[in-house]
Amino acid sequence: MIGLDNALAFFVVSVLLALAPGPDNLFVLLQSAMRGPGAGLRVVLGLCTGLLVHTAAVAAGLAALFAASATTFAVVKWLGAGYLAWLAWQALHAPILDPGATVAAPGDGWAMYRRGILMNLSNPKVAIFFLAFLPQFADPARGAIWPQVSVLGAIFIAATLLVFGSIAWFAGSLGSRLRRSPRVQRVLNRIAGGVFLLLALRLAVAER
Repeated sequence: MIGLDNALAFFVVSVLLALAPGPDNLFVLLQSAMRGPGAGLRVVLGLCTGLLVHTAAVAAGLAALFAASATTFAVVKWLGAGYLAWLAWQALHAPILDPGATVAAPGDGWAMYRRGILMNLSNPKVAIFFLAFLPQFADPARGAIWPQVSVLGAIFIAATLLVFGSIAWFAGSLGSRLRRSPRVQRVLNRIAGGVFLLLALRLAVAER
């Protein structure tokens, strides 16, 4: 099992990585500002569920096979780019809500959770990042690698929950005031659509 010092160092690095601007925390920021902190937190839980899958893949050695397959990488990449383009279309065509209405419909909670999962799993860069990042903090002298990778994945998820959860809460609280203006809603929708489209283009041109 990994040592306490190693675990603490990994947690600090994970927090710093979660704070660095990237597609996932930007996604959380936008969804929270547009739909409220509850929706943002559900997206965060979805993203972390995706991270569980990536952790299991690295522990089982599946990520190495994925990274070695150009075809698999390309398929996942284009699926992810298509999904982001669809989110951009949705944002640009989103209706303007009545300022006194509820932000999200009752069934939107699961939709936001699923959106977080899809956002995470449809980005092949995350699988390759986990494959390169987690084993660096595992020590063969401390026993089998897969239990250490599993613990490291859990620590990374905890750091992600802490940072992304904070982003969701702050962005959602600010967004609840901004959404009272139909004009601001239109601006937020256009910003979200533009950002999703840029993320789709970025993913489309990504290479292993």
